[in-house]
Amino acid sequence: MARNDQHSARWKWLLFVSAAIVFVVIIVYSNKLINNIAQEERKRIEIWAGAISYKAQIVNETENFFNSIKLEEDNHAKILATAIQKIIEAPLDEDITFYQSIISANKTVPLLVTSSNGNIDASVNVPDSVSRMRNVKEMGDELEKYNSLTIPYLRNRYLTIYYQESPAYSDLHVVIDNLVQSFFQETVINSASVPVIITDSTKTHIINTGNIDSAKLSNPTLLASTLSKMKDANAPIEINLLDHGTCYVFYEESAVLKQLRIFPFIEMGFIIVFIIIAYLLFSTQRRSEQNRIWVGMSKETAHQLGTPISSLMAWNELLKEMDVDQSIPTEIGKDVKRLETIAQRFSKIGSAPVLDDTDLIAVVGEFVPYLQSRISSMVKITFNKPEQESIVLPLNRYLFEWVIENLCKNAVDAMDGKGSINISITEDKKFVFVDVEDTGKGIPSKMQKKIFSPGYTSKNRGWGLGLTLAKRIINEYHRGKLFVKSSVINQGTVMRIQLRKA
Repeated sequence: MARNDQHSARWKWLLFVSAAIVFVVIIVYSNKLINNIAQEERKRIEIWAGAISYKAQIVNETENFFNSIKLEEDNHAKILATAIQKIIEAPLDEDITFYQSIISANKTVPLLVTSSNGNIDASVNVPDSVSRMRNVKEMGDELEKYNSLTIPYLRNRYLTIYYQESPAYSDLHVVIDNLVQSFFQETVINSASVPVIITDSTKTHIINTGNIDSAKLSNPTLLASTLSKMKDANAPIEINLLDHGTCYVFYEESAVLKQLRIFPFIEMGFIIVFIIIAYLLFSTQRRSEQNRIWVGMSKETAHQLGTPISSLMAWNELLKEMDVDQSIPTEIGKDVKRLETIAQRFSKIGSAPVLDDTDLIAVVGEFVPYLQSRISSMVKITFNKPEQESIVLPLNRYLFEWVIENLCKNAVDAMDGKGSINISITEDKKFVFVDVEDTGKGIPSKMQKKIFSPGYTSKNRGWGLGLTLAKRIINEYHRGKLFVKSSVINQGTVMRIQLRKA
């Protein structure tokens, strides 16, 4: 392998190793950063979960306290009713001061005393609008808010005492309702943006949710899957609410943290794309620079060949006029003509060649005898002509002959100047194939693509540009393909030219 190829390979490996190091550093650092964020979020979730349990306990204790107050007020109302009944039923000589003190001590419980016909005989702690009424029928639906006790005192006569919870208790009840509602809001709308689902004791019926996609809630299968994933991620928090009994709070990582976990891979994707683009730009620029060098060298070579070729042509004409064996100037003329062809080939490198409809069989058939006379006599070139008389394709004859010559000379070198070369032409409906088969050393499979790389050569001499230029002539100028069809070590190689039919 040439030094240029080795240098290019080193640069490719250096680029790959650098990209791998950058990838590892980014992944390690990003994972460390994300784990730190996850730990901080976990701490916030634990604090939030603890606050939920503590607040649920406060809600329960507060509601128990309010229920005890309600019970006391019910008992107070019953005591008042009993005191009124005692006053009504007491004999004239009985001291009723104690019962009167109980009634007069009532400063909170709203109370209405009515007769059998519904007339309001007395009222206390009720709104002014109610105290001005004469009959309870005037209260309408408002009367449904009162509890009642009936006290008979004569035949077919009775008193009805209407009472309700005190305004203080009503205000407290509003407070407890707000407290419960606040508990749910703070649970589902949490500062950590944690997805939350609160269920009943069965862990299937949803009481409330927060930061959850509604589509997951409407589909039972998705809901069950979501709850299962939450349970696997974090143990559900058990809480107890009087209105709902035992409840469970399911939660998981926030959406932001989930996005952060995939961010390093997205970031690495952009880096890989950037490296690929940079590599392609570098390779394209490198190939473009090589092409400019080859084109410049080719045109300069064609220019430099022009002068000696003209001189050789003049000297050859003088030889024809001299008394010499005429076969000598004839052969010299063939070589001079060959030099002209080579000069034309070099001059066409870098320019769009003109493709003329040309008989491929005739081109190869005429070129083989010329090449046979100028290579080792121990190498036999055989041309297997196809059955048809001609195959006409758009070709540039000078450049195509150069490709055949290059393939044959490489075959001669591979055989160390001893062996056979077989050239055959076949075709199908779309393509024409030209195969150049030798009996040389063969090409290892890992090297079959590298032989077309600029600068690659297995010989001590040469620039390693022959196959590169040959592939360019076939691929770019003739819109075909040049590749290694097959190769067996120590048995030989078949190089194939594939040309598309017009």
